Amino acid sequence: MYISLRDRPAERTRTGKPPRVAPVVVTLGIVSLLTDVSSESVAAILPLFLTTVVGLSPVAYGFVDGLYQGVSALVRIAAGWASDRGDHPKWVAVCGYGLSMVARVGLVFAGGLTSIAAVVTADRIGKGVRTAPRDAMISASSDPAHLGRAFGVHRTLDTVGAALGPLIAFGVLWLVPDGFDVVMVVSLAFAVLGVSVLLLLVPDVRPRRGRGVSGTPVIDPAPEETAEPFRWKGAFTPGLVRLLVVGGGLALVTVGDGFLYLALLDRSEFATYWFPMLYVGTNLAYLALALPLGRVADRVGRARVLVLGHLALVAAYACAVLPVTGAVPTVITLFLLGAFYAATDGVLAAVAARTVPAAVRATGIAAAQTVVAVGRLVASATFGLLWFTVGPSRALLYVGGVLLVMIPVALVVLTRLDEADA
Repeated sequence: MYISLRDRPAERTRTGKPPRVAPVVVTLGIVSLLTDVSSESVAAILPLFLTTVVGLSPVAYGFVDGLYQGVSALVRIAAGWASDRGDHPKWVAVCGYGLSMVARVGLVFAGGLTSIAAVVTADRIGKGVRTAPRDAMISASSDPAHLGRAFGVHRTLDTVGAALGPLIAFGVLWLVPDGFDVVMVVSLAFAVLGVSVLLLLVPDVRPRRGRGVSGTPVIDPAPEETAEPFRWKGAFTPGLVRLLVVGGGLALVTVGDGFLYLALLDRSEFATYWFPMLYVGTNLAYLALALPLGRVADRVGRARVLVLGHLALVAAYACAVLPVTGAVPTVITLFLLGAFYAATDGVLAAVAARTVPAAVRATGIAAAQTVVAVGRLVASATFGLLWFTVGPSRALLYVGGVLLVMIPVALVVLTRLDEADA
């Protein structure tokens, strides 16, 4: 059987072949791919649609964008708790994916600030609901020694969708000028496909019972929790608390991608011409690096890679303000930003999953993701004021300097998690 047990050698199975990724991980990756095509195709046209078609002011658009970026953080822990409490993470994830699908229908008919804000809020709540249960299923179905690899595979498929979505949107608008409604209908179609794959092909993985559908074994079950009721306090172990403090601190100096893109726009005509495609370049770098860095994290320590990945962000800040024009610094900045996400996004979930018991795994993952999301939201809001006060170059250099000082401290604190998981 391809699923590895805890006492199996870390690098290879007994047959000498590299360990396989569980089918449920791949299937969940396909669900995320389809859903990201749906969400990112809309995200790519949303600023233009809201300001030119709907006629929202920049202030109103900023309000909607704030909802889009931050509201999912409000429900992540509650969704993780519901997943762990009922021991049915699939069905909590179905609720999240389904809510986002319904929001796609509403977006076709929304025509004002109130209705659009309601639809965007519903979509982001759906994202917040589905993330932790999905990651808990990935963790429960994967060999603990290769958890970074499993999340790397999932995030790779997820990022394929994130890259395809904007390309599909721009292709539709190229073929059908002002075809915003067509983009939204296409987005809805991909959302329906994603929910269908989840319902029909993903088993009902139950981490606390140590089995999936039809009795399929689950990796790293928790028999000691099986006979006991769910306990909220069990999620907040010393290891998770350490991760929350360090992850939240690093997030407070992690500014939004848009600021980096605006800094590139301010400096380079290349960035001006290609501005709509900048985040596609970041996603392509993420796509290329997510799986390799996940495997590196399994070998050298996931917490170590999580922290050191922030060095790529520091380098991206520096590259974005270099007094050099042309394509090269822009491409390097996008590559570094993609490398940062590849080293931190899935790896964060992998680290959190190994700091809590299996019975409360979704809650632990949700707590880590919530703290990081809220920290980045605060960072972006604060950085906007710093940008206005001292200018983009100095603002990025200041934040990069603070982050560079924090990385060694974070490395010392979180390296203990790798030692405990060894």
